[in-house]
Amino acid sequence: MTGSRRDGTLPKTSISRRSILKTLTMGAAATSVLRVIPLQAAEHAHRMIMAEKKAAATGAYTPKYFDAHGYKTLQALCGTIFPADSDSGGAVEAGAPEFIDLLTSENKDYQTVLGGGIMWLDGACIDRYGKTYLDCAAQQQKEILDKIAYRKNAVADPSLNQGVAFFSFLRNMTADGFFTSEIGIKYLGYVGNTFLKEFPGCPPVPEA
Repeated sequence: MTGSRRDGTLPKTSISRRSILKTLTMGAAATSVLRVIPLQAAEHAHRMIMAEKKAAATGAYTPKYFDAHGYKTLQALCGTIFPADSDSGGAVEAGAPEFIDLLTSENKDYQTVLGGGIMWLDGACIDRYGKTYLDCAAQQQKEILDKIAYRKNAVADPSLNQGVAFFSFLRNMTADGFFTSEIGIKYLGYVGNTFLKEFPGCPPVPEA
């Protein structure tokens, strides 16, 4: 298989793990699975991860690209971007870190942005706080993420360029991993293409 059909579905033929991941990582330039890549392919990647975890003696996923420290940092960042709440599990519970690691293992561009980004983040934290991101206090972690959460900060301080690009990419990837998961799809209440006699519009925004 070299890609998906024009209608966005995958061919009904035997497909390899690498073929699925290649299809998914074709969206690197746009950085969004939801806009570029068939949902069916993303769901297949989640099922691959679930099957691996069920087959493992520990019931855990084994990272394919990140080392132990990098993967823990990835998990922490995903949890910060999409935390769990009373209505739904968050990015970690949805398997976003596994999803991101699996795709990154097959895409050198992802490896450069994400692997290099985590190295940059740790370096920036060491420079500012004398320790890596994971070892920083919660307030210190918030401070550094606030710096790289907005592109305007890199205009004022070009040394933040790599961090800003990394965190922007990671936010998109975390959203993709979450909203293509079983938890994310349930959270959205997605039921497929359904005909509506009328569109009720968006709910009112609560008064500030």
